[in-house]
Amino acid sequence: MRAINCSRGVPVAHSVHRATGLWDRTRGLLGRKGLEPGSGFLLEPCSGIHTVGMTFPIDAIFLSKECAVVHLVREMRPMRFSRYVFRAHSVLELPAGTIRETGTQMGDRLAFEG
Repeated sequence: MRAINCSRGVPVAHSVHRATGLWDRTRGLLGRKGLEPGSGFLLEPCSGIHTVGMTFPIDAIFLSKECAVVHLVREMRPMRFSRYVFRAHSVLELPAGTIRETGTQMGDRLAFEG
């Protein structure tokens, strides 16, 4: 599926893996060497993430149930924990630099297609 920033009219990721099961969300990006440009990993439900055991930085967009951006983490390095975001329903993990490249900001609305 694709992720589009409807507020800015720009694609955020052209290939998003949706992780809704407990095992898929628990495993997350562990064991991967990185995220390909244009790809993403949507954790749902999710209100907090970590990069323990990862070897690459990521960007993270925390989304409400209505897919409004409620928190942003830019270039989260390995071995870190995000804060717990009470208003978040899901988190879109992306290659580092994607938030800057797409101009995504707090309050923007994302849509998922396909």
